[in-house]
Amino acid sequence: MTAARDGEGHTPPPPPRLPAKLAAHPSVRAVLARRAAGDTARPPAVIDAAWLRELCLAAGADDMAAVSLDHPDLAGEREYAQSALPGTRSLIAMAVRLNRDNCRSPARSVANQEYHQTDEQANHAARGVTQALQDAGYRALNPSVGFPQEMDRYSRDRIWVVAHKTVAVAAGLGVMGLHRNVIHPKFGSFMLLVTVLVDAEVSEYGQPLDYNPCIDCKLCVAACPVGAIAKDGAFDGLACATHNYREFMSGFTDWVQTVADSEDAADYRSRVTDSESASMWQSLASPPGYKSGYCLAVCPAGEDVLGPYLDDRKSFMDTVLRPLRDKRETLYVLPGSQAQEYARRRFPHKPIKEVTGGWQPPAKRSASPERETPTS
Repeated sequence: MTAARDGEGHTPPPPPRLPAKLAAHPSVRAVLARRAAGDTARPPAVIDAAWLRELCLAAGADDMAAVSLDHPDLAGEREYAQSALPGTRSLIAMAVRLNRDNCRSPARSVANQEYHQTDEQANHAARGVTQALQDAGYRALNPSVGFPQEMDRYSRDRIWVVAHKTVAVAAGLGVMGLHRNVIHPKFGSFMLLVTVLVDAEVSEYGQPLDYNPCIDCKLCVAACPVGAIAKDGAFDGLACATHNYREFMSGFTDWVQTVADSEDAADYRSRVTDSESASMWQSLASPPGYKSGYCLAVCPAGEDVLGPYLDDRKSFMDTVLRPLRDKRETLYVLPGSQAQEYARRRFPHKPIKEVTGGWQPPAKRSASPERETPTS
């Protein structure tokens, strides 16, 4: 897309009235001289959709679609988008594929590295698109794919700048699945999403899908170790966050409270195993690790993903679902929660540990030496 110039049918704006000292500055004089000569780029009022798509794919995205901020499904995003980039008119949703077998590995180091590497790729792609839009004369901004986020708002407001999933669904990149991941018609659940905000309209916006790529297999229900996903569509977000995000903001807060509440090293080690301490250290030294993500791992939806499931469903469950269900791992639950009851009933071989999740200060513990040791 070539930006229009003031000398090509546009009248250059009159020079601004400036204080003498400012007007005499070399940089100011250079800018005003270029304007007077008609040598300043002026971008088209509407971004060409074909040019934008080519730009996004060249930057590293595997698919993209734009949506107007005026879309009715984005009513809840407008305040946040305008706060991040005043004058936002459109949002560009981009998808970057994940490598499926990495995500399916019972080894969390393999799966988490895949998430983090793709996260970096998506952020890099969005930054490249933002820079190209800026060079073309637009104002643009790319919020983070995931973390870092606005932690000064934690516990009182949402911490994300843009809800990437909401934007992607409105733009037509996919449909929200039972597992609360967006399912792309080709890539299925195996993608990460990122959004670019821009202060211009786009010549063609994406349209929501007219069908749901989810095949209603319920494998995400079977895979979730804390029962956060129900067959009827209900979702227990607190159970999911308490376990899967154990080493993120809420779990870290809970861990710090445990450290503060421990009387000495022996007391601390009676509450936190060596492997848990090492895992928390790793998440502090590297990007924090997800404890599960199994709902995404087992999802067979998407044209590029579906084949092996159609060919042999028993083999698919034996090689994809069963290793995750059979894995011996600690499950983190809130005391007395449905997640705790579910985990005990469905996964008796997985140790269960009660945590506060960092949602509220822990209850004061007795100083008695006979205090109960938490399950680990």
